[in-house]
Amino acid sequence: MTDSGDETTENGVTARYYETGEERVLAFERDGRTAALAQNSEGYAMVAVRPAADGDELEKYYGFDMALDHAAERLGVRVGDLPIPDAARDMGM
Repeated sequence: MTDSGDETTENGVTARYYETGEERVLAFERDGRTAALAQNSEGYAMVAVRPAADGDELEKYYGFDMALDHAAERLGVRVGDLPIPDAARDMGM
């Protein structure tokens, strides 16, 4: 990891945003369930949804909102319950 990141917890969901040399990652955890969104470090590509930050890609989306919807579904929460660290708010095309 190149950035220690930004972490926040709300509504029982922990969100952690960080950057590696190649990707921007927003990882969520709730009651042992995980989901992660990843985008290339330049920030202009589609957002991939994974079961975990280092997991295989499940789906790719152009929009951040669609990717968040998928992550919320995996965690069993509403999209509005997902905390989004400020640094991650501009993910997506």
